[in-house]
Formats: sequence, structure tokens, C-alpha cells
Amino acid sequence: MTPSRLIGCLLWLALFPLATAHAASASYRYDTVHSQVLFSISHDGYSRPFGRLHIARGWLRFDPDDWSNAATELDINLAGVDMGDADWNAAVCKPALLDCAAHRYAHFVSTGVERKDDRHGVLHGKLTLRGITRPLDLPFTFNRAAKTLYGLHSVAGFSATATLDRRSFGLTAFPGSIGQQVNIWLELEAIRSDDRAPPSKEQP
Repeated sequence: MTPSRLIGCLLWLALFPLATAHAASASYRYDTVHSQVLFSISHDGYSRPFGRLHIARGWLRFDPDDWSNAATELDINLAGVDMGDADWNAAVCKPALLDCAAHRYAHFVSTGVERKDDRHGVLHGKLTLRGITRPLDLPFTFNRAAKTLYGLHSVAGFSATATLDRRSFGLTAFPGSIGQQVNIWLELEAIRSDDRAPPSKEQP
């Protein structure tokens, strides 16, 4: 074997474990039907009403056995905000608050993941809301990864929480009646992208 070929073989052997680990991380797309974002904020101190948002699109890279290469990016449709009342929805979408016409989507992109144990971790990333980008950490639970009941898809499921200060994203209107801290819950399902299942939706 020539010296150049020997060096090439040794280099391949050195990089092979890294290539194998990277290949084990599967690509997923978010299931926009079964993924939701809930938020709650104080209403003049009387209660903490809930609102609901939906993920418009997004991707996930994840290996249940090795989280070191995990990453995600997603868009949340602010224009579809659901406060349980049409007039309230319209009020929340006005320029003084979410400004849905100018900034229809909130965007999150991960920068790293911190694994705590087999099911829990913290996803570090950046959230862009109303054109303003701030760091955001999401403590999360990895629920499971498996084939669905009817075997059409391979799904990974997660639950996550976060708290943000609305003022840091320019949401400063109505300080006397709307709270500053927003509590957020995310329930996420992602479908493995290399599935060759038919496009029909599965029933719950």
C-alpha cells in the first residue's frame, strides 16, 4: 500500500465514527395539526387567560440516543392567534401588540441543546418576534419516539415551557392592564421526513 493510500485509509477510519453519529440523527418535519403553542398572561390581575398559536412550518434533527447533534427551526403563525373571541383576536393582532400584518410569523432557531437526563433537557436558541431577536431557553421533556398506532409515520414528541418578558420584544402597550411576563407551553409532534407513508392524515 502506498503512503498516500495508507494516510487516506487512516483518515477515513478516524472520521467514520463521526459520520456514523451524524447519520443517526434523523430529520423530521413538524406536524402542524398536533403541534400547538399555548400562552398565558395576566389580565389586569383578575385572571391569566390563555391564547393558542399554531406552528406554520419547521424542521427538527434528532437522535433519541445522542442529542449532541440535535437542532430545530420553526415559524409560529401569529396571525392565527386564538383567544377564544374574534374581537379579542383582532385586538391582539393590532400594531400595538403582535402587529400581525407586519410580522406574521415568530421565528425560533436553536443554537444548542443541554441534556439533563434521558428525557429532559434545555434547548437554547433565539426567538424573533416583531422583528426583534432575543435569546430564549426552552426546558423540555422528550416524551417518546415511535411508530404511530396505524404505522403510517414515525413520530417524535416533546413538551416544552418558557417564560419571556414581552417588553424585550417591543410589546410595551397597556402596561397597566396586561402583565409583563408571558408563560408559554409547547406541545410538539414531528414526523420523520424519510417516511414513505401516504399523505392522508391519521386519526387521533
